[in-house]
Amino acid sequence: MESGRGGDGCVSFRREKYVPRGGPDGGDGGRGGDVVLEVDPGKRTLLDFYYQTRFAADRGRHGSGGRKSGRDGGEKIVSVPPGTMVFDADTDEMLADLVCDGERFVVARGGRGGAGNASFATSTNRSPRRAGVGGPAQAREIRLELKLLADAGLVGLPNAGKSTLLSRISAARPRIAAYPFTTLTPNLGLVRSGDFRNFLLADIPGLIEGASEGKGLGFDFLRHIERCRVLIYLIDATSEDPIGDLKILENELALYSAELLERRRIVVWNKIDALAETAPVVEPPGEVWRISAVSGEGLDGLVHKIDSLIAEEEDDGRNEKGDEW
Repeated sequence: MESGRGGDGCVSFRREKYVPRGGPDGGDGGRGGDVVLEVDPGKRTLLDFYYQTRFAADRGRHGSGGRKSGRDGGEKIVSVPPGTMVFDADTDEMLADLVCDGERFVVARGGRGGAGNASFATSTNRSPRRAGVGGPAQAREIRLELKLLADAGLVGLPNAGKSTLLSRISAARPRIAAYPFTTLTPNLGLVRSGDFRNFLLADIPGLIEGASEGKGLGFDFLRHIERCRVLIYLIDATSEDPIGDLKILENELALYSAELLERRRIVVWNKIDALAETAPVVEPPGEVWRISAVSGEGLDGLVHKIDSLIAEEEDDGRNEKGDEW
């Protein structure tokens, strides 16, 4: 990212008919443009930065005679999705965490404009022949990371049916196939839970054992659930060891961040339509929702349950803010 250089000031003197020896009238140079990151709610990924990695703002124009200041350089606005974290590429220091719609962060500030010689005139030096030089451009290398902003997040092992569930209860259309790791990037879907309520649901790519150590792109996947208010543990009920699968998920989340285990959560047994009628029902202790993302069984109740937990989380957040006041 590189800002614009400031324009130079002008050395000029007033020369008109009947005013052969006018005073200095050099104008100031324009200020260089800034490079600004701005949150665009319509963007969901950082894919655009794969194709374009360099951004530069306009330089300021030089001043001119007649006390005319140079035009300021236009700022360069770079749109990023909500949840973008900005890091200094050299020091790895986090510079900004852009969450709210329209939130802005100036990455590189434009150089100041140089003063024209009219600004240097004094009672003892009425004809200054010097002007200020425009300030230099600022160059900065940054690194962007995205943490999705969602009300609820689907976590599960590969091929647990997360993408199918998202496609059934929202308008999202993620890629679906009958093999693991079909989803390689997070998907978002807006779920309607009532006439005047909805929530944002994130489909996090399948975790594997060792994800907290970076296996299977674990770090890239796990960071997206850090902002989710409610976690939905989706388990394949046809698995050889569904309870073991749940323990793997809990263990990986705990190793990544113990705070994630304190989030409100729902344990969901998926693919119950594929269970043999004589198969024993294996479920962990506590409340478990039994659904089929394919047939639609149990989906309405699950949506309302997720919505109620999100509402509870919102109420707790308002109460905490009230206590602070």
